[in-house]
Amino acid sequence: MVKKVTVNTLQKCKDNNEKFSVLTAYDYSTAKYLDEAGIDVILIGDSLAMVALGYETTHAVGADEMAIFTRAVAKGVERAFVITDMPFLSYHTNISDAVKNCGEMIRCGANAVKIEGFGDYIAEVVKRLTQSGIPVVSHLGFTPQFINTLGGYKIQGKTEKAAQELLKQAKEMRDAGAFAILLEMVPAETAKYITENIDIPTISCGAGKHCTAQVLVSDDVFGKYSDFTPKFARKYGDMKSLILDCAKKFDYDVKNGLFPSDEESF
Repeated sequence: MVKKVTVNTLQKCKDNNEKFSVLTAYDYSTAKYLDEAGIDVILIGDSLAMVALGYETTHAVGADEMAIFTRAVAKGVERAFVITDMPFLSYHTNISDAVKNCGEMIRCGANAVKIEGFGDYIAEVVKRLTQSGIPVVSHLGFTPQFINTLGGYKIQGKTEKAAQELLKQAKEMRDAGAFAILLEMVPAETAKYITENIDIPTISCGAGKHCTAQVLVSDDVFGKYSDFTPKFARKYGDMKSLILDCAKKFDYDVKNGLFPSDEESF
């Protein structure tokens, strides 16, 4: 029987100075393949708003849509730890709605949720979620759901003072109950400083190599999504070309009477 990755597994990585891997998935088959490949954590990221649904920003996706994708991904996973991104305004209005919406993702098969931001209210949300049996990853640094107040895609934590503030935020989220901190678009030196001064795992999303884990959007890794590729993403394949090639061959065979063959017909 496959041994399931848990929050304890991820904490042991931190304690033993080991790394773990995180990739996004939005459908059953991709999740199944990532699980078979040995990816430790699968994130149903709200990045699906752009790469799967064609929206312009993550703001457009809602909790009902995230629930559908969470169910699909969870069905394909045996070993990996599954985390669902909580979308814009799904946890901001009040604590009751936050617990209800996050709890629905757990019902759909997620093992934890990820929420963006910091401050007294977010800390209280994290606390209440943890008390309700819902593990939480805190997302700090560049937080896409706050892009309009941040003034665009800007690197966070570039000064010593800003690094100290990020560490303070990370510790506040840990004290509220978060079991891991995701740092996005943070200088490697800042992420290293935070990682060395906090006792829970850190996950880098464009935050250098010193964190406990690394996360990328799978469509960037596979070379499937071509509208935009972040500087910190590494392309390991060219799925776009593969899909185009297969589709063109199918189109040719159909139009030239080469598909289906007698063996492919009843």
